[in-house]
Amino acid sequence: MLDVPRKDDRPAEFVEALAKGLSILESFGSDHPEMTLSEVARRVGLSPAAARRSLITLQAMGYVGQTNKRFHLRPKVMGLGSAFYFSARVDEVLQPELRQLVGTFGDASSVATLEGHDVLYIAHYSEQRARRPTAVVGARYPAHATSLGRVLLAALSDAEFNNYLRAVKPAALTAKTVVDKEELRRIVEDVRQQNFATTVDQLDYGITALAVPIRGSSGRTIAALNTSGYSGMTTAEDLVAHRLPALRASAARLAQTLSRYPVIESIIASG
Repeated sequence: MLDVPRKDDRPAEFVEALAKGLSILESFGSDHPEMTLSEVARRVGLSPAAARRSLITLQAMGYVGQTNKRFHLRPKVMGLGSAFYFSARVDEVLQPELRQLVGTFGDASSVATLEGHDVLYIAHYSEQRARRPTAVVGARYPAHATSLGRVLLAALSDAEFNNYLRAVKPAALTAKTVVDKEELRRIVEDVRQQNFATTVDQLDYGITALAVPIRGSSGRTIAALNTSGYSGMTTAEDLVAHRLPALRASAARLAQTLSRYPVIESIIASG
């Protein structure tokens, strides 16, 4: 079942039908590219009748298609994501820093925000050709298994982080993925002290990454920036020694740029 706001957290104007439709769109992904009606209902936590009404509406609007009783997304959905991409001016504001980092160090660089228990990639640039999870704009991965996620978790208040730990069920994506909640708490405390996070083979084998916070004009962390490389070619210690100063400088420049565009900063901060 996907994350949805609890009834106690919903404003009076909350539109249940709209929430159901958006939850259905979010339920599709690389692991569920097509689903039957019952599978959609189970994933979203709806009755089959409610899921059917939402699917029929989305199908009529062109966001969902159906083949042999299995539903799938249609290309029109991409317009929802591109609306964010262009309204936030990702290519103009974020991509130049990512290209500069990759031009200096090679490998890959990304910017992400926290969405529930996941990180959501809002910008990415890469020179890597190796097989690895696809870090494209709009990709989501468990926060506990990424350097970006650990930086963003460290920015939560104690109460917010405790709520996260109570609710999350960390999945072991590799044999090295930290799934013990107390160990994860210690890691996040270290990130708060160090102001950076590293991961090695947590999300997938071969990925070593370093991330730092991007802070808004209020000083609050609104996103995270990382640099990553192949574990067989680098170590977390190497990334800290050789890339951390440049990564922090990039994060500071991004923060300064975003401060000149309050609307864009607000868009990213609300992610």
